[in-house]
Amino acid sequence: MKETTLNYSARYVSVLLAGLLVLVVLCIVFLSLVPPVSKDELVHHLAVPKLYLKHGAMIELPFMLFSYYPMNLDLLYLIPLYFGNDIFPKFIHFSFALLTAGLLYGYLKRRTGAGYALFGAVFFLSIPIIVKLSISAYVDLGVVFFSFASLLLLLKWAESGLKKKFLILSGVMAGLAMGTKYNALVTALLLTLFVPILAAPRVKGNFFRSAVQGLLFLLIALLVFSPWMVRNYSWKKNPIYPLYEHTFNPQKSSPSGEDQAKEESTNSGLGVFVIREGIYQETWWEIALVPIRVFFEGQDGSPKHFDGKLNPFLLLLPVFAFWRLREDQEEMRKEKKAMLAFVVLFFAIAFFTSDLRIRYIAPIIPVLVVLSVMGAENLHRAIAKGMRGKGKNVAFALLVIALASALAYNGRYVVAQFKEVGPFGYIAGAVSREEYLDSHRPEYAAMRFINSHLPQDAKVMLIFLGSRGYYCDRDYVYGDEALGSVFQGSNSAEEMRSKLKGMGITHLLIYDPLFGRWVHSNLKESLEKGLKPFFLNYVKLIYSKNGFSVFALGDVSS
Repeated sequence: MKETTLNYSARYVSVLLAGLLVLVVLCIVFLSLVPPVSKDELVHHLAVPKLYLKHGAMIELPFMLFSYYPMNLDLLYLIPLYFGNDIFPKFIHFSFALLTAGLLYGYLKRRTGAGYALFGAVFFLSIPIIVKLSISAYVDLGVVFFSFASLLLLLKWAESGLKKKFLILSGVMAGLAMGTKYNALVTALLLTLFVPILAAPRVKGNFFRSAVQGLLFLLIALLVFSPWMVRNYSWKKNPIYPLYEHTFNPQKSSPSGEDQAKEESTNSGLGVFVIREGIYQETWWEIALVPIRVFFEGQDGSPKHFDGKLNPFLLLLPVFAFWRLREDQEEMRKEKKAMLAFVVLFFAIAFFTSDLRIRYIAPIIPVLVVLSVMGAENLHRAIAKGMRGKGKNVAFALLVIALASALAYNGRYVVAQFKEVGPFGYIAGAVSREEYLDSHRPEYAAMRFINSHLPQDAKVMLIFLGSRGYYCDRDYVYGDEALGSVFQGSNSAEEMRSKLKGMGITHLLIYDPLFGRWVHSNLKESLEKGLKPFFLNYVKLIYSKNGFSVFALGDVSS
């Protein structure tokens, strides 16, 4: 009778989890049914495909450093953009979260049971950073899926007695991950190192044979990734441009400021300490605690707080996955150790090579979910084993409370997103697309003016817009480098005008507050003879709203 009650409770919880899974998916669907407003959508993931469609080909865009990044998912966004739909790319991105949840469910069902597998899928899909990515047309969820699939296939390869098809498929997935975003290079590197280690017991310590397996995995991954390397080599003589530019092109002694900043941030092992101590004013012990803080302190839009939010249970529950490890079957022990190694090494590489963002470590999230679920199962089993009679029901209730707390933490974030995104007015038609964009993107009004009033052959320089050019339908370039070469590097207003004309610029779109601060800091001495005459004589203000001003370049006196 007691067992029947326990089984009934387990079935009830499974039904509840299935309902929560549907609810989470529906919430993400509603949150996605609005025009794109996230920064990287407007800077990169939609902006570059839009320009490719405009020019009818994948052309080189020298002013966009990020246009040289691999673009497996971005190319998929071309299809809905071709038909004038910029909301559907979010669902393409979200589909990779669903695929990852499917992998989690399949793996966990085999290792722990259907109930725990359902929890793993719900837990993953509702983690704050996964929700935020799922409602944006980014590419990180593609990296998460391909990386996790590659890892699971590698574990399956080891379990199956080194059947070649699993190794080949794992290499393909690693290559697709690299072709989606550069941070998946870490995935490929780590899994290449894992291959000989996983193979060693099967080949009886034959180092050569183990190494050959690793080499085969790497060659397959590179082959799948190679189209992007060929493209970048043909354009920049660097297959992974802009990474390690000085290594591939040492003859370039003075890279652009943007290139240099990018390379410093990606190649400097001490960058994290310089940034967190110098910019964020953190002490050595605060920096040392970053691997723990990242699970508790995350905030959307705050680089200091890792620009995203995780769930503390992702740190707490995996600890119990390794409790009484000797009681696990040998294959299970190996898989847990491999997953732990992947998490620790991936995090360490990301931590020491960049200013840490949670998106940069996203490939470890499904692995942490697996370990979290296994930790929860271990807790339940251990507590139930140590109790008699009603102890099993008590253990089950305690487990449910702990896991419910983990889901409630995620749920609070999902609810907050509805307030931030405000989808229902737009979905119901009470708020138009223009009104929605005006309320979420202060520069949109100026962009709309440009699109409706400037001639088709206009070329706009965007100054201090954070590179958000997606909603500009005229040709545009970024003005960040021009601040130095044009405004600082000119001795007169006439020279400024001549340089801009030489670049084909017809209009300027300037975010006034930041431009004013930059002028005050950099052009104080030359303001009277250079910049002031330039704005008095050679540009005309034709529109201004929300601090964004549109200027027409020309001879005002004439």
